[in-house]
Amino acid sequence: MSPATFLGMPPFPVAAREALANSQQRGNLRNATRTIRAKRAGVVGEVDDWEQLRRAGAAIKDEVLGNLDGYLEQLEASLTLAGATVHWARDAAEANRVVIDIARRHHVDEVVKVKSMVTGEIELNAALEAAGISAWETDLAELIVQLGDDLPSHILVPAIHRNRSEVREIFLREMGKNGIPADVDLTDDPADLAGAARRHLREKFLRAKMAVSGANFAVADTGTLVVVESEGNGRMCLTLPEVLVSVVGIEKIVPTWTDLEVFLQLLPRSSTGERMNPYTSTWSGVTPGDGPHEVHVVLLDNGRTSVLADEVGRQALRCIRCSACLNVCPVYERTGGRAYGSVYPGPIGAILTPMLRGIGTDEATDSLPYASSLCGACFEACPVLIDIPEVLVHLREKVVDAHRGRMPGTVATTMTGASWLLTNGHRLAALQMLAGVSRRIFWRRGRIGRMPPPLSRWTDARDAPAPPRESFRAWWARTDGGRGARRADDDGRDER
Repeated sequence: MSPATFLGMPPFPVAAREALANSQQRGNLRNATRTIRAKRAGVVGEVDDWEQLRRAGAAIKDEVLGNLDGYLEQLEASLTLAGATVHWARDAAEANRVVIDIARRHHVDEVVKVKSMVTGEIELNAALEAAGISAWETDLAELIVQLGDDLPSHILVPAIHRNRSEVREIFLREMGKNGIPADVDLTDDPADLAGAARRHLREKFLRAKMAVSGANFAVADTGTLVVVESEGNGRMCLTLPEVLVSVVGIEKIVPTWTDLEVFLQLLPRSSTGERMNPYTSTWSGVTPGDGPHEVHVVLLDNGRTSVLADEVGRQALRCIRCSACLNVCPVYERTGGRAYGSVYPGPIGAILTPMLRGIGTDEATDSLPYASSLCGACFEACPVLIDIPEVLVHLREKVVDAHRGRMPGTVATTMTGASWLLTNGHRLAALQMLAGVSRRIFWRRGRIGRMPPPLSRWTDARDAPAPPRESFRAWWARTDGGRGARRADDDGRDER
C-alpha cells in the first residue's frame, strides 16, 4: 500500500478552512484533548517541584545544545564501544539511503517499526516502499493511520482525529489486505479493537528480521538509547529482530543517566498524563545471545544545525515531543494536526517545521508561524520552557524579510495601507470621520454588520463593535482639550 505523505499539502489557512468544516473531526479532537489535559493537570499537580523540574530540563538541554559537537563525539565513541555501528546523515536522503542499504545487505523485504517522529520527518516509509521494502507500523495509532492511508494528526496519538467506530471500519476493510484479517463480528469496543491489532501484528513481529526505531533520548556517556511507550510494541521491535536500525536526531542527547532522570519525570506527565511510562526500553549496542545481532544508529542533522545557529529559535531543539502544547492550543483543537502539513503539528510544529525546512522555501512553510493566536498556553504547558510565542513572532519577522521585494500579498498590502493612514494626523482624522459616517450605514445592534467586498471577508468572520458616535479627536476639539467639559460641569454644580 502506498504511504500517504504531506507532500503537496496546501498552506495552513486553506487546510484549516477545510478541517473546520469537518464537524466529526472537531468533536473527536475536542473530546480527546480535554481528556488528556485533565489527566495531565492531575499528575502535574502532585509534583511539588514541577517548576524546578521544568527549569532543570531546559538547563540540561541548553547545556547539550551549547556543546553539541563534544557530546556527539562522546555518544559516537560510547555507541561504538558497545558494539553499535554509527552512521552520520546530513539530510533525509542520506538517512533513508543508509536504512535501505542495511535492509538490502540482509536481503530484507519488510521491516517492523517503533513509532518514530523522525522517520516520519524523513518520510522513510515512502522511501522504503520505493525500494521494494514494506514498512509495518506497530504502534496502535500509527497502525490505524497506515491502514487508513491517512496522515498523523498528533505527536502522541497520531489517530486522535478518528473515533472507535471509524477505527473498526478501517480494521474490517484493510487488515485482510495486509495480513491477518479482523474478525467479521468485530465490535468497536476498545478491547476488541486492541485484540484485533494484536493478532494482526503478532505474525509481523515473529517474521520480521529487521526493525527500525527512533529514540526519545540518547545518553552520551554510556551510549544508551531510550524509547518510552505504552503498548509494548516497542519492546517487541527492539528485542525480536536480528537487525535494529535507530534513526536519532542529533538534539536527542542527554549527558548522563542522572540527567535522564529529570526527563523520565517530565515526559510521561506531560504526554500521557501518567506518573511513569508503562514501558521504558534502553539498549546499548549488541549483547551476545540477547537481542539484535546488529545495531545501527543513524545520527541525523536534516536542518538541525541551521536551527542551532538561530539564537532565538534554537530553544525549539529542547523539545521532547510530549505534545503538551498541542493539547492546550485552541487553534490545534479546532483544526487538527494534518492542517499543518508536517509530521510535527500544533504549536511546536509551527516553529520547528519552518526552521528545519527553511523560511522562504514555499508558501505552506511560511504560513505556519501565523497558525497561532499567541495566547501563550503552549509556553505555560511546555515541560522544557520553550517560549513558543516568542519564536513564532521571531519567525514572522523572518517571513516578512524573506518576501521583501516580491509582489506583496494581502497582509503586506493591508499593513502598508494601515501605515500610510495611521502615520499622518490628517489622514487619520479623515478615517475617523468616515468611520462615524459608516456607523450609521453598517451599524447593527451595537455591532458592525456585513460590509461590501472585499471588507465582507473580514466582517463575515468577526463580530466587531461599531465605532463610537464621536471620536476622541472630535471630542478633544469640541471641548478644548477637556477644559470646556470641566467648565460646563463646574457651571452645573454652581447652579445647583
